[in-house]
Amino acid sequence: MMRTHTCGELRRSNNGAKVKLSGWVHSRRDLGGVIFVDLRDRYGLTQLVFNPDFFPKAAKLAASLRHEFVITIEGEVKARPDEMVNKDLATGEIEILVSDLEILTTSEVLPFEINNETMAAATNEPLRLEYRFLDLRRAKLQAMLKTKDDFFTYLRAYFHKHDFIEVQTPILANSSPEGARDFLIPSRLYPGKFYALPQAPQQFKQLLMVGGMDKYFQIAACFRDEDTRLDRAYGEFYQLDMEMSFAGQEDVFDIMEPLMKEVTAKFSTKKLVALASDKKFVRLPWREALEKYGTDKPDLRYSLEIKNISELVKNSGFPIFDEVLKSGGIVSALVIDDAASFSRKITDELKAIAERKKIKAFATISVEADGVAKSSLAKFISVENLSKIVANIKANPNSLVIMVAGNWREASESLGLVRVDVANRLNLIDNVSAAYCWITDFPMYEYSEIKPGEIDFGHNPFSMPQGGMEALNKKDPLEILAYQYDLVLNGFEISSGGVRNHQPELLYKVFEVAGYKKSEVDRRFGAMIKAFKFGAPPHAGNAPGVDRILMVLNDWDSIRDIYAFPKDAQGKDLLMSSPAEVDESQLKELGISLKNKK
Repeated sequence: MMRTHTCGELRRSNNGAKVKLSGWVHSRRDLGGVIFVDLRDRYGLTQLVFNPDFFPKAAKLAASLRHEFVITIEGEVKARPDEMVNKDLATGEIEILVSDLEILTTSEVLPFEINNETMAAATNEPLRLEYRFLDLRRAKLQAMLKTKDDFFTYLRAYFHKHDFIEVQTPILANSSPEGARDFLIPSRLYPGKFYALPQAPQQFKQLLMVGGMDKYFQIAACFRDEDTRLDRAYGEFYQLDMEMSFAGQEDVFDIMEPLMKEVTAKFSTKKLVALASDKKFVRLPWREALEKYGTDKPDLRYSLEIKNISELVKNSGFPIFDEVLKSGGIVSALVIDDAASFSRKITDELKAIAERKKIKAFATISVEADGVAKSSLAKFISVENLSKIVANIKANPNSLVIMVAGNWREASESLGLVRVDVANRLNLIDNVSAAYCWITDFPMYEYSEIKPGEIDFGHNPFSMPQGGMEALNKKDPLEILAYQYDLVLNGFEISSGGVRNHQPELLYKVFEVAGYKKSEVDRRFGAMIKAFKFGAPPHAGNAPGVDRILMVLNDWDSIRDIYAFPKDAQGKDLLMSSPAEVDESQLKELGISLKNKK
């Protein structure tokens, strides 16, 4: 037996006990021959005392100890005098008088500090990822991984309690249009053909519903070849995938809202805010969310609502406003309280942010302390009309009004970017709050980003179109809405879901509108089409991103820290040196030759 107790376990009640501990040397202090060592394992720290007057052999060997040596000790638990209790340490009431020491392994000098959290966090990320096994020894990262384990355990218990069955779907799957690039896996047995790592278990979970599973869930690994960002790790992520038969949108909301409220209370210190009058999460149709907040991922911890002032500035005399309105665009405004004193430098920065979108004009109104409105458009719009605008949008004294003109979406999104920047500048974000909202009624289609002028899916192609076949036959595709919804938390999309299209002819039509031939649909989604012809129940579901939820609820700096072995921002595994070249024999076996080996 290499230990009788862990390093976070012993208390004053263990005084006099003979114990055996194992772990890493966290720190070492030599005080005139008596050596003190803090021994560390995953459970905590325990102070060891090596006293040459009692156990000279152990004390002599202890003189050779250095940081991160792995040791085993035997000794007796001694209660510390009251004046020497370390209240910052769980084991601070005791120490171990060591009688025997064994050095199991030694350690080279560390490439970076791991026992000082401030210094460790300041270490550049590539170095930490190259030595991830050392980085993982930090108490902060171990606590994060433990929280993730507790979170996963809780999720499983919740869904089992609600009669869901956990099912593992395939990792080697087929390519599917989920909105990102696939990772392709060449087949050795069938040269020239490929598997794809699943971007999501979408088709499989729908097939489970056709198979009569009724209520399914899994914590699913998903793979997408897309760029990293704060809330998205490269390559792989995990989602709580769930689906229910004989269910619609309300059924999904009813199962998910209590869960989100529970995990907020259990896995964070945040308080729920921005709830509807019935204490449920706020619901915003997609278009309303964009018009009010400039994004379909609004942070509702602060207000700052965007207002459409098109009617107020119609025929204002400002040529660009008039031109935009005549062409079907809008003029929108954002009222920022206590911002009239913003310098020219700040307003120029806000203009540059707004112009990330294709707007036609950017202008401001400054409301002085006495209520007088001053504007960069004063030579076009009279003081009287400026005052009417200010009064109508309820701009208070000392406020700044930012106006932009353009098509409705670009104008809204430009002010959405400004809104987020201003909230950070003015410290409007309440970090002790959690504001959830459902975004509903997403457009079924939108113009393709890859093929200008062509129609593509706006979201999930397997969602049920609102209005069914009639809408697909009679409506402009860009006007068709889907039974599609996202759950947003503090400005982050944490889940996406929908009511599924389970009717073969309707599914064919949905893809036809997006330019897919029937043969292409059969080739790529033949299993689903076949299954739906044999009695498919109506079904709905969603898939919260579990890592992202934890990151947002705890205000963790990066989603990469939630993974034991993450890729870096460029998609490289610096520890295992991947991606890497493979042997020519492996490529030959797969029937692959490289055109450009560089």
